[in-house]
Amino acid sequence: MPLQKMKRFETLRSAAPLSIYYVGSYVPRRCGIATFTYDLAHAVSRVSGRTAFRIIAVNNRAEGYDYPEEVAFEIDQNRVDDYRLAAEYVNFSGVDAVCLQHEFGLFGGPEGSHIRQFLGNLSKPVVSTFHTVLQEPPAGYRKSLCEVADLSDAIVVMSRRAVGILEEVYGISPEKVHFIHHGVPDVPFVDSNFYKDLFQVEGRLVLLTFGLLNPNKGIETVIKALPEVVRKFPNIAYIVLGATHPEIKKMHGEEYRISLQRRVIRLGLENHVFFHNRFVSIRELCEFIGASDVYITPYLSREQITSGTLAYAIGMGKAVVSTPYCYAAEMLQDGRGELVDFGDFKGMAAALIRIIGNDIERHNMRKRAYRLGRQMTWESVGREYIKVFRKALQFHRPQEGELFQARILPPDPLPEINLNQILRLTDDTGIIRYSLYGIPDRKHGYSTGDAAIAMIVALKAYRLLREEEHLRLANLYLSFLRYAQTEEGRFRKSMSYARQFTEEETDEDTLGKSVWGLGCAICLSPSEDMRNLARELFERSVAGLRIDAPLAKAYAILGFSSFLHKYSGATAIRRSLQCMADELAGAETAGFQPFELAKISQALISAHTVLENVNYKNAAIACLDFICRTFYVTDYFDFSGNGNLTEREDLEFPADAGYLVEAFLAAYQMTREKKFRELARAAFDWFFGRNRIGAKLYDFSSGACYDGLAPGGINLNQGAESTLTFLLANLAMSELETSGPLPPPHQIGVSISGDFPAGAMPEEKI
Repeated sequence: MPLQKMKRFETLRSAAPLSIYYVGSYVPRRCGIATFTYDLAHAVSRVSGRTAFRIIAVNNRAEGYDYPEEVAFEIDQNRVDDYRLAAEYVNFSGVDAVCLQHEFGLFGGPEGSHIRQFLGNLSKPVVSTFHTVLQEPPAGYRKSLCEVADLSDAIVVMSRRAVGILEEVYGISPEKVHFIHHGVPDVPFVDSNFYKDLFQVEGRLVLLTFGLLNPNKGIETVIKALPEVVRKFPNIAYIVLGATHPEIKKMHGEEYRISLQRRVIRLGLENHVFFHNRFVSIRELCEFIGASDVYITPYLSREQITSGTLAYAIGMGKAVVSTPYCYAAEMLQDGRGELVDFGDFKGMAAALIRIIGNDIERHNMRKRAYRLGRQMTWESVGREYIKVFRKALQFHRPQEGELFQARILPPDPLPEINLNQILRLTDDTGIIRYSLYGIPDRKHGYSTGDAAIAMIVALKAYRLLREEEHLRLANLYLSFLRYAQTEEGRFRKSMSYARQFTEEETDEDTLGKSVWGLGCAICLSPSEDMRNLARELFERSVAGLRIDAPLAKAYAILGFSSFLHKYSGATAIRRSLQCMADELAGAETAGFQPFELAKISQALISAHTVLENVNYKNAAIACLDFICRTFYVTDYFDFSGNGNLTEREDLEFPADAGYLVEAFLAAYQMTREKKFRELARAAFDWFFGRNRIGAKLYDFSSGACYDGLAPGGINLNQGAESTLTFLLANLAMSELETSGPLPPPHQIGVSISGDFPAGAMPEEKI
């Protein structure tokens, strides 16, 4: 295109009306991001006078919310397919650009990584607003944020310090990052007495803290400071405004709020501290802030890079006392507020007394804050966002061919995590061991080993999907293990439907699975109560633990590794892990069943990640090499053994494929060798007909897995072990998906056994 025509084209495009899709939580969901998304979308629309917008709302509950008409599409935050479908919906909507509100906890997957599936499949320009920028991020959070940055055309942050952090810590070019203030309502500069009668605090000096209540708010610092302030100014009223954070309330109830109220009573401050336990509208919030003489943000985290409540207080011209978290340190410069150290209640008291007692300085502080607030009104913020949208449009070019394919992530046809068959097999005692054609067979009762594995599945599903039903199941299975454990720490193997144990003692397989399950519960449980009970059972079971069977050792090693991920300094457990791993690493591979070899390989890789012993790594790779040479035929796995395992009578079990999926994915995470992902895909596809008879063993409608392949076809029973094995594999595939899509199914087309030369595997810590 000639230069003059190109310039004219850009001019026309910069003047054309914009159509924007905003992605984030949205009202009436009660969270700060929802309110921000609402205010920003409406501000941009008002400023332009013609900009159309629609909302992609992210839900944190299955039933969603009663959204206004501008919500065009909803994403269940834990359903990864929803993110891909949302991208497809946006791509064909005719929209100009997408504005993403990024907060780690808003999206599903580890560190909110599901959002990558939306951005990676999107063909529109993306402007992402980063609401959290950690200065010292754990590796997973750093990776997740960098991926979002790479897939965005422009980034907006709400503090200047965040621009530097993104460059210094994350390696993101400052040219891509734009500073725009957090928006605030445009309200007049009025005397606080105008609003005080609304809250029955006429004639009193009002202090205010607002926000969803959680232990990081630091409210106790202010309460501890108040006795000294009240002695100097007896007419003080401190209002703590806001409901308890929903996630905190779910896990801990009102424990934090009640602890604050009890502290108030102990200090005799009942007539000075007032809790308003509710979520307020913007109008009400402005009235509360308007009634305050001093606004306080006593937060305990230095990392906090923005605060909507502090922005509102500054925008309304309030004197502020705050701890020196990043956003406050920046916004309260030049005499707009006063900073006190984290948790310093004496410093807090001194600052409040100084500001309250000096009317002239307090009013000057207010005016300086209000002047800055004129740059922060939603009208000003809307104008700045429009500039960024225009710039993103100007420099974004539709990608074609290989470049386009490199950005767009192919859909990965993984089944959704479906625990319906597990729910059918589970009653109020435990999980029933067998089924006849999918119907629970009560004659055979319950298996302790199945309960242990079911607990792992339930906890992993809860971590991925956050469904309360999964947590209920995990608690039920843990209760079963508690009942099955003997005084000596071992586990009875089976219980009849009449709730009578059929064996007093356990076999080693049951003991190993129980240790595995308890170790995972200690590592994965979101509840301290559950973790404490699991740890009690775990420590009783490993005291004097003796296991000889290699497969049982492999199960136990996985439990030890999970325990050490939570408590890395547990020396005795580390010694037990090393002893068992040494024994497994020296074992011969001949004579083992495929599922045994797979679990042994996974266990050795797990031991390597904890102990960094290269012998475990080499033994695991050699074991996987043996599996491929023995059971991989052309482009699928044949676990009947081709005469190598004649005692099996050509039987193939779900554990053969399911355990191998976990082992190959563990090998991929250890080595980052692509072939392991392809082999994991091949093993997983065994369930869907990529096997010697082309038969599908997984039932998508019921979530059940058939019990295996026999010479005559499929075993049509759907017991607990088969379905649990499939779910472990499906969960492993789904968890890996958050770090990038698996390659599409195809013939591997390489000689597997020739790909593992000694010393060729890189020494990496993943």
